[in-house]
Amino acid sequence: MSVMKRVSLIFRAKADKALDRMEDPRETLDYSYKQQVEMLTRVKRGVADVATSRKRVELQMNALQKEINKRDTQARDALSKGREDLARAALQNKAQLQGQYTDLDAQFASLQEQEEKLTLAAQRLDSKVQAFRTRKETIKATYTAAEAQTRINEAFSGISEEMGDVGLAIQRAEDKTAQMQARAGAIDELLASGALEDHVSGGTDQIQAELDKIGAGTEVESELARMKGEIAASAPKQIEGNGAASPQQEAAPAEQQAGDGA
Repeated sequence: MSVMKRVSLIFRAKADKALDRMEDPRETLDYSYKQQVEMLTRVKRGVADVATSRKRVELQMNALQKEINKRDTQARDALSKGREDLARAALQNKAQLQGQYTDLDAQFASLQEQEEKLTLAAQRLDSKVQAFRTRKETIKATYTAAEAQTRINEAFSGISEEMGDVGLAIQRAEDKTAQMQARAGAIDELLASGALEDHVSGGTDQIQAELDKIGAGTEVESELARMKGEIAASAPKQIEGNGAASPQQEAAPAEQQAGDGA
């Protein structure tokens, strides 16, 4: 296969795919129905034209029949008055008119036959058009319902183009929110540790921060000593005869512990 043939084949394939994607079956059905209606209109117009021609021939035949009757009457009157020559002339004219009438009668019969055929064809075509119209509306309604159901399913599943864009927007918003939360938490930790100075609230110098740490440590040690004293005071006393400590001996360790805590 030559390069040009391959290019032409690829182009036709892509064009066919693009047209198939652009085609709306409802529009195609409406267009087909419009064409059928136009065809039916032309057929009915043809029936009307043939009927008009038939009527015109019929009027001509009626006029000729009157002339034929008139010539027959004239021939009879001429013979009754002894004018054979006039009677002969009237009969000759009558024969000519009779020939014209015969031709018109044949034409009338042909037009009448055509009119009947066209009328029957128009009726059949009209029935087909009406049937196509009913089927067209049914197919359009079914297609519209299927299209709506597909869009709803795509929206629920998130695979539609619009819902996909919404999902990406939500994901980007969540990512930015998480990033901002992480940044805010990191800044709070830096401010709390003193690594980052708070210029908005005036800040705290390094000396004051160290003093605050020492004060916090002293409070912890005092609390620890107090808890030790409470535990020692609540311990059960031992009997002196069995090696139990005297009240003075019990108080001594408590005082010693308090001194150690100070």
